[in-house]
Amino acid sequence: MTTAYEQVDAWIDQHFDEQVRFLQELVRVPTDTPPGNNAPHAERTAELLKAFGYVAEKYVVPTAQVQACGLQTITNLIVRRKYGEGKTIALNAHGDVVPPGEGWVHDPYGGEIDGGAMYGRATAVSKCDFSTFTFATRALESLGLPLKGAVELHFTYDEEFGGEVGPGWLLAQGLTQPDLMIAAGFSYQVVVAHNGCLQLEVTVHGEMSHAAIPDSGVDALQGANHILSALYALNADYLKVRSQVEGITHPYLNVGLISGGTNTNVIPGKVVLKIDRRMIPEEDPAEVEANLRRTIEEAAASFNPPRGGKQIRVDIKRMLLARAMVPLTGNRPLVQALQKHGQSVFGEPIPAIGTPLYTDVRLYVERGIPGVIYGAGPRTVLESHAKRADERVQLEDLRRATKVVARTLVDLLTP
Repeated sequence: MTTAYEQVDAWIDQHFDEQVRFLQELVRVPTDTPPGNNAPHAERTAELLKAFGYVAEKYVVPTAQVQACGLQTITNLIVRRKYGEGKTIALNAHGDVVPPGEGWVHDPYGGEIDGGAMYGRATAVSKCDFSTFTFATRALESLGLPLKGAVELHFTYDEEFGGEVGPGWLLAQGLTQPDLMIAAGFSYQVVVAHNGCLQLEVTVHGEMSHAAIPDSGVDALQGANHILSALYALNADYLKVRSQVEGITHPYLNVGLISGGTNTNVIPGKVVLKIDRRMIPEEDPAEVEANLRRTIEEAAASFNPPRGGKQIRVDIKRMLLARAMVPLTGNRPLVQALQKHGQSVFGEPIPAIGTPLYTDVRLYVERGIPGVIYGAGPRTVLESHAKRADERVQLEDLRRATKVVARTLVDLLTP
């Protein structure tokens, strides 16, 4: 007599070609963020889900809110599968992705299959888990068993910019209140904690002037360089601050974007720095931000223009505050089931660890909803080429992750 686990495994194997085609269709609709015109992908996803008998509720986020976050359009989706009284488990994946960039051998929107892997932007993070979660739910329902509780598929479109108009908006509007949640993964591990992230935009103001008469201006770029030196010096101190969460090491600061100046023969009058500060779970975000602002302001005040004259001034604006995800005690049934079935399906122990990334899972956890991160992915994020050229997912990893999620749903939703 076959077990329920063997039955869902067999169903997934029988329908895997269909799952691969589903993922290819999702990859072929671009969701580059920026610019963040993501409503068309939600429409296509809803259309594909309808073929399975799944009704996707469409929640259009007001344009003003979307644009305030630097995006163009967002339609978030919820698919509700109610089976009976019991816990509701949300399965969340995000469809927005960073633009493909340079260096691709494969079409970033082709969903091409080569050497057992599917290539394309978001094949690994995280359109793959649109398919993992959809087909795991379908496999669960194929059993025909009496089930308790419910599954909700949350397909959202604001992870890259922080999640506030993605799952954050759905939760704030009271459109969902699950008891447990699993979010799209990016490695074999069960991720139970992650770093926070603070992003600041620093505008350094000098005074533009002709390069032939430099004494008539104030070089904002030289001022910015002075501030940069002070900021990067902080990383030496951050190395001494260690997290107690396995998989997370220490805080880190990065200046990811610098822009300014008007022409080669003009003293730059304005330079903009965009700072990314990763925070370990033990840090206080308010204290981190206060210290960063103080460092910037003190560096600006101590800058001595080479030719004397006016001083620079700075404006500091917070772009993003993503708090760290910390484990809630209620996540234990999720962790235990995913580890048990992960080891069975993959044939190796599956650790429960933290990750230095940040995700929108924190928005569920901040509201007291225990959650973990698990889905299709390799042993490390680096192997997937996520956010790099030729992002890919190994099809066998996709198949096996779908089985692990389906088996976990069996454990959590069968009486």
